[in-house]
Amino acid sequence: MKNSFLLLSMLICMSCVSQEKKNIDNESAKINNITDMNFEALFTGISADEINDNVFKLVGKDITVITAGKLPDFNSMAASWGGIGILFNRPVTWCMLRANRYTLEIIKNEHTYTLSYFPEEYKEQVLFFGSKSGRNTDKMKETTLTPVLTPDGNTTYKEARLVLECKLTEITTVQPDDFLNQDDKNFIIDGFNEAKEYHKLVFGEITNVWIKKQ
Repeated sequence: MKNSFLLLSMLICMSCVSQEKKNIDNESAKINNITDMNFEALFTGISADEINDNVFKLVGKDITVITAGKLPDFNSMAASWGGIGILFNRPVTWCMLRANRYTLEIIKNEHTYTLSYFPEEYKEQVLFFGSKSGRNTDKMKETTLTPVLTPDGNTTYKEARLVLECKLTEITTVQPDDFLNQDDKNFIIDGFNEAKEYHKLVFGEITNVWIKKQ
């Protein structure tokens, strides 16, 4: 009886290990499969009013990855401020960026950019985009995410679950006196002290929305 119990326990343990290995292999195969697929195989287009995400979670918790430039000369940054709405009867996004951001410089030159959102398992890689500047480093070569061009030639990532392509419509410079809260004023002043220029509000018309195919 004791030997039978030990044998049963061993079989259960072996089964658990086998299942865990299978899960790891399946996840690895999924990742490898993604890297081998082109944009059209991974994403499908929807209209802006079909986006089902909660904006407060999308921007504040999931974190926005803003990417500008064409492969191989592009840059991404992480941002947790911004929004999605309607301006001049068109769907738009907005974000507030420090004036010395390298990604902002590219947006000014290209007039297009993407906002990408990722599943939770990619959070560490997403946060990496905020760890250093791409202006004087090869940070884009250090990420484990897979860049890909949209049909319109903008850069995003194969691992993203939602991608908004945007066309630059306006860049506005904020001033401390624009804000009534003293903490907000201080934040803007601190940003000026670092960049020698005030933060920019960046507005972009949403030209395409892409979601990951199931």
